[in-house]
Amino acid sequence: MSEKDISIKNASTGEFLGVAGGNYRIVISGEQTGGNYAVIEMNVPPGGGPPPHSHSAFQEMFYVVEGEIEFKTEKGKENVAKGGFVNIPFGGAIHCFQNTSGEFVRLLCTVVPAGLENIFREIGQPVKEGEILPLPENTPERIAFIEAMDKKYGQKTYPRNYLDNV
Repeated sequence: MSEKDISIKNASTGEFLGVAGGNYRIVISGEQTGGNYAVIEMNVPPGGGPPPHSHSAFQEMFYVVEGEIEFKTEKGKENVAKGGFVNIPFGGAIHCFQNTSGEFVRLLCTVVPAGLENIFREIGQPVKEGEILPLPENTPERIAFIEAMDKKYGQKTYPRNYLDNV
C-alpha cells in the first residue's frame, strides 16, 4: 500500500494479539504508514496492564474509548475515564497503566514513529478477536526473552512495584 492510499479498517479487521493478558489489535502498522505511526487498539481486562516501562525513541498517546484505567508515572497516578487522553512524550518517561476496575477497558494507542507495535507482535500471540489468553508465567526463560525484546526495541522494563509509592 502506498502512503497516499486511503486505508479503511472495520472493527473486526486488523491483526489481533494476546499481549499482557489483554487483546490487542494492530489497527494500522508502520508498514502501512511509511513508518510514520502505528495505531493499536488495546482491550485490557480487569487487573491487566503492562509493568512500568520506558522508551525514549517513541511517543505514545492513549485515548480511553471505554471504561476507566489507572495511569502511573514517576510524578503520580491518575484514573483516566472514557474520553480521556494521555500523552507519553519522547524522552523515556517511566509509565504504566492498570485496569483497576471490574470491567474491560478499551484504549486506542498511537505510537510515533511506528515500530513499537512490533514488540507486541514478538511478545504476544496471534489470537481471535476478543480472545483473552492467561498471562505468561515469569519463568527465567520468559524474563530473558522480555529483556532481549527490550534491548531490541530500545525499551526498559521495571519491576511491577516500581511506581507503587507514587
